[in-house]
Amino acid sequence: MTSADTGGAFALLEVTAPPQSAVPLHVHTREDETFFILDGTIEAECGGCELTLHRNETARLPRNVPHSYRNPDDSPARYLVLITPGGFEKCLEEFARLPADRPPAVEALVAIGKKYGLEFPKPD
Repeated sequence: MTSADTGGAFALLEVTAPPQSAVPLHVHTREDETFFILDGTIEAECGGCELTLHRNETARLPRNVPHSYRNPDDSPARYLVLITPGGFEKCLEEFARLPADRPPAVEALVAIGKKYGLEFPKPD
């Protein structure tokens, strides 16, 4: 369900995280994310707190708080992500259109993210 379906109120997406995959530290300046784990495990770091989420567990990752997450397992993890307000799914669609035959260039991720209020802080 996208923001177009909800008048911009929210987007609800089902995501499959490949084995051993990770999303680097980032900050949403416009929306909150809430994860609900369907299968597998997701390890998240949010605002200095470390979380390990298993099936039927949830976590809220608020806007303006740096966070990252990863699938530490050797099998895929599936989760729902509720994005409020909606609209950020358009950023994810742009990321998905990047060439899949090589890792995306950091500059491309930063440029796309900037359009949607997504920032990638430099690690300490």
